[in-house]
Amino acid sequence: MTYSERAKQIFADEIIELQQLQNSINEDFDRVVEVLYACKSKVVVMGIGKTGIIGHKMAASFASTGTPSIFVNVAEAMHGDLGMISKDDIVILVSNSGETNEILNAIDPIHRIGCIIIAMTGNMQSPLAKRADYALSIHVDHEACPLGLAPTTSTTATLLMGDALMVCLMEKRRFQAENFALYHPGGALGRKLLGRVSNFMNTHVPRVEACASFCTVATEISDKHLGMTMVYDQLPDGKCIGIITDGDVRRAIQRYNDVQITAQQVMTPSYKYIHQDALLSDALAIMDKHNITTLAVTETPEEKKIVGIISIHHIIDFN
Repeated sequence: MTYSERAKQIFADEIIELQQLQNSINEDFDRVVEVLYACKSKVVVMGIGKTGIIGHKMAASFASTGTPSIFVNVAEAMHGDLGMISKDDIVILVSNSGETNEILNAIDPIHRIGCIIIAMTGNMQSPLAKRADYALSIHVDHEACPLGLAPTTSTTATLLMGDALMVCLMEKRRFQAENFALYHPGGALGRKLLGRVSNFMNTHVPRVEACASFCTVATEISDKHLGMTMVYDQLPDGKCIGIITDGDVRRAIQRYNDVQITAQQVMTPSYKYIHQDALLSDALAIMDKHNITTLAVTETPEEKKIVGIISIHHIIDFN
């Protein structure tokens, strides 16, 4: 067996285990999401070793998506770092075996502080699961490691469960692109979302007249590479009266048998727009709300003269 074949086998083995874990998720997960959402302070993720590394990622993901969170190494917690935890915090203890001494030794002190404890463990009969207020199973039958010793599938399962919690909390909080930008000002996407539409828009606006043929519309969309064209009552100085996207073109092909149809018959008159001084995060919010990928850009909020086009690809393209 080649190394690439072995790698594919490892992928397949982990996927099978993760699918079994997926099928075991139940109302316990719903309760944990509600508890975390209702947290009045912060979420403290605690672990040690390999699961601690995953726990660190989990806390970072929570914190960057609207759920205040920190990671505390459970061994360090017993030597002073418990001082980072306050009464209104919720603590997630992560241990695959649920029998790790450092984890078990932390339970009573955390409860004395007054925190709710959520266990994330591969053994729902373990002391950790039984002593926690809530427990989520991350159980897998087999590790990908041929010796069954090195954490492999179990850490993947832990990572995925953390991601599932994070995404559900994001959605429950209605966490939007502008929030992401606020928490990621140093990252490439964060910098872009805090930038102005005018700095990223395409000023070569695709344009056709209302009377333009279907062939002209398709050619303009293809040539300008934006997946759309604006429609004007007349060119070059007329009024913009609608938009045609590549989706409109596909639907027109299915709907009309007459190749002589015009742009006005295909266009959508109520197009969405944003002014050039708006933030990119505002543009992304409009796109998300209306499930579209492009916006016309106007000179000012009041003046509807089209000066550019902003596409989702202008926002997320890092190159």
